[in-house]
Amino acid sequence: MTGSVLAIDQGTSGTKALVICPERGVIGAAHAPVRPRPLPGGLVEVDPVELYESVVAAGRRALAEASEPVAAVGLANQGETVLAWDRSTGEPLTDALVWQDRRAESVCAELAPHAEELRHLTGLPLDPYFAAPKMAWIRRHLTRDGVVTTSDAWLLHRLTGAYVTDAATAGRTQLLDLERVEWSPRALDVFGLSGERLPEVVDPDTRIGTTSVFGPELPVTGLLVDQQAALLAQRVTEPGAAKCTYGTGAFLLAQTGATPRRGGSGLVSCVAWRLGGRTSYCLDGQVYTAASAVRWLTDLGVISGAADLDPVGGAVPDSGGVTFVPALAGLAAPWWRGDLRGSLTGLGLDTTPGHLVRALCEGIAAQVVELSDAAAADLGAPLTALRADGGLTRSALLMQTQADLLQLPVEVSALPDATALGVGAVARLGLDPALAVDEALPDRTPSAVYEPRISRDEATERLAGFRAAVTALLDRTPA
Repeated sequence: MTGSVLAIDQGTSGTKALVICPERGVIGAAHAPVRPRPLPGGLVEVDPVELYESVVAAGRRALAEASEPVAAVGLANQGETVLAWDRSTGEPLTDALVWQDRRAESVCAELAPHAEELRHLTGLPLDPYFAAPKMAWIRRHLTRDGVVTTSDAWLLHRLTGAYVTDAATAGRTQLLDLERVEWSPRALDVFGLSGERLPEVVDPDTRIGTTSVFGPELPVTGLLVDQQAALLAQRVTEPGAAKCTYGTGAFLLAQTGATPRRGGSGLVSCVAWRLGGRTSYCLDGQVYTAASAVRWLTDLGVISGAADLDPVGGAVPDSGGVTFVPALAGLAAPWWRGDLRGSLTGLGLDTTPGHLVRALCEGIAAQVVELSDAAAADLGAPLTALRADGGLTRSALLMQTQADLLQLPVEVSALPDATALGVGAVARLGLDPALAVDEALPDRTPSAVYEPRISRDEATERLAGFRAAVTALLDRTPA
């Protein structure tokens, strides 16, 4: 049995660190906030130093709470956030462009004739959400110096001196050959990045190096992009199952096994993980704004925080005719219209904060239904349940709304920090290669299961109202 591990989830709005004991579960936990800067024109950036300092602070606090040694460290990262930095000094040369950032739309517009070629080669649609367009934009407009990578490569270099990324994170760049799981010279050429020195692509259960920033010298033995880490923690290891993580955005992933599926639904086909040299693939769909939409309502003074969702939304029986398309950073899969902005319709003098909260919950849940339907279409069979994790799963109102609109059970993880738990399992695998994947994973017994409480006809009617509002947005803002 391997020892305890320090599992770190470096996310968009903060870094969560857990000390995980294989026998006793989580014995230490800490959180360090990160505050990305939204700017006019759909720009979102963050100081890379803030990302690194949050990793160190959260890790040290979690270890202090555990008050016992750990055997290894694992790091999960936000997959599409990029920056340029100096490999010799480790110093950032630019701010980090967060995955929500849209400034690379001009790059995508210019490369539109290559969109289908890139989708077939990499599994990803041509969109500023992914790393390669941002990397190209940085090279054109900010600096030609240093290297330009996803944030994980920089963080790991600061921690260990290594220059690596895992296969799943590499698969989020639009520079990875999906079939061969290696950097694609053709994709690099299309983006004008042929001369770049990219990090080595490694399996997530790899001994990457050692770090002393948390106190004692510790091996870093795990690395996996955030959503795939949650997929692993939820034990979605066979085709047909799916999970959704409700964090800053909401991300639905469905396992497809050893073969990538490139369907016509608008979902992304990407690497789930490559463990022991064997690659698993998944379908991936995104809702850009979930907890960030809750924060938006909070900043407007409608609620005081996510804890208000249930009491405020529970004060009214329904949304009162209000429809909210929370596309505050655009619409992702299956529409891929990042240029759109949200809409709030059906307002009246009798509209209350409770109606707005319920409309937001319905808007988030309705987008997840679209992703679930798309995954079922690509898999050729309907999903039988949805496994849920992430901070917003604490809202019973949102989870019940999800079950109602999806017309399927929603199984909520007993611990919302599935991403950290997943990379913790990977770190244990890297520490002990003889350990089986199933032995390293946490128990998946859900804390709650939400069953649909409305009829299929009522769910269809409510979804139709949301879809009509999306159609109105699409018609008003042609691509």
